[in-house]
Amino acid sequence: MQDKIRAIFTENIQTQIACTENLPQQIENAVTSIVNGLIQGHRILCCGEGISSCLAQILSIHLINQYETPRPSLPAFSLGHGHALLDFHSKDSDEGIFAKQVKALGQSNDILFVISPKGLCKESIQAIEAAVTKDMIIIALTGADGGEIAGLLNDNDVEIRILSQNTSRIHEIHHFVINLLAEMIDNSLFNIQRN
Repeated sequence: MQDKIRAIFTENIQTQIACTENLPQQIENAVTSIVNGLIQGHRILCCGEGISSCLAQILSIHLINQYETPRPSLPAFSLGHGHALLDFHSKDSDEGIFAKQVKALGQSNDILFVISPKGLCKESIQAIEAAVTKDMIIIALTGADGGEIAGLLNDNDVEIRILSQNTSRIHEIHHFVINLLAEMIDNSLFNIQRN
């Protein structure tokens, strides 16, 4: 069992090293888009399905509350599948609940932050399609080959793709990237330096 545990640690470390080499520019682009959007008075709408929904909530909590250091709240929220939303969502509708929320709440130049480990989540894809009609900026946190989501993004959007086929490793790095984004946003907006 210990050999298996060591192998999982090693796989995580190797994935982190690959990200260190491949992702700094995309992460910087995402931070720049978010910071510029916040400075201009826009909001961040976060979404994902399953575990990615939890990660979307973590990002919105970091932005609304704080990451590590007290500072003013930032306008971000996590789109959801709450019971009330599901109860009223028409079973006959082909439009996903995220897409409905994006259409109702999103405004031009707001940012839709989508988390999808393989880029194939139907609800997330529909949210992106809705965001495009609202002229929103999209930041997609994906993995593997980016799936359908990669093909929906334009030059103003940012994809942060974890180059792994293992969904567990992708989720782990997604959580790390969310923390990294929160720290860099705080640093950029409030000059908060980590001790």
